[in-house]
Amino acid sequence: MENIDLLRTLKFLPGIVLGLTVHEFSHAFIATRCGDTTSRDQGRVTLNPLKHIDPLGFIILLVAGFGWAKPVEFNEQNLKNPKVDVLKIAAAGPVSNALLAMVLSVIFVIWMKTITYDYSKVSSFIYEIFRYAIYINWGLFIFNLIPIPPLDGSHFLLSYFKKFPALYNGLYRYGSYFLFALIIGSTITTFNFFPIWPAIRFLGDGFLSIIGFRF
Repeated sequence: MENIDLLRTLKFLPGIVLGLTVHEFSHAFIATRCGDTTSRDQGRVTLNPLKHIDPLGFIILLVAGFGWAKPVEFNEQNLKNPKVDVLKIAAAGPVSNALLAMVLSVIFVIWMKTITYDYSKVSSFIYEIFRYAIYINWGLFIFNLIPIPPLDGSHFLLSYFKKFPALYNGLYRYGSYFLFALIIGSTITTFNFFPIWPAIRFLGDGFLSIIGFRF
């Protein structure tokens, strides 16, 4: 825990907690709307972060800069239209992060127009919190579209393999290990297995520019 940059953590923590909470809530909400009450019965259709935070994932987030929330569970057999509804549930998480990034961007620009450019320390700190939150949520949007289990993007790719149950189950069983290995590799080496930062900057800076932010 000695390696934790406390100030940096305080800046990015609101964005990541908000992003993960909205992401998992959206999965649960859409699953419930599609006919399965598993997530509702588990208390996951809520914006209370404590219902979505995974303790181990949160600790690793603080130490290593990446982590995870509790995945939302649902029963395909209870869905009204399983083939389509699974994709709706999968898409709900990343889409919610993109929408949240846009909302935060609008609030950020409005706030920026109400303060002077001679920032106080407090204003500067809030500025950093907003910027972290915006880019973190664009990052969650892009990262979760990667087609590696258990990320949301895998549902779109692997839905074609459901006719081969053994292959489908194997991909899901070992995909999470593969993903975890890539994340660890990106953390402990200089090689970036997820070069998504240019896309994050493109979306983040691009949308901010559209709504009137001047860099």
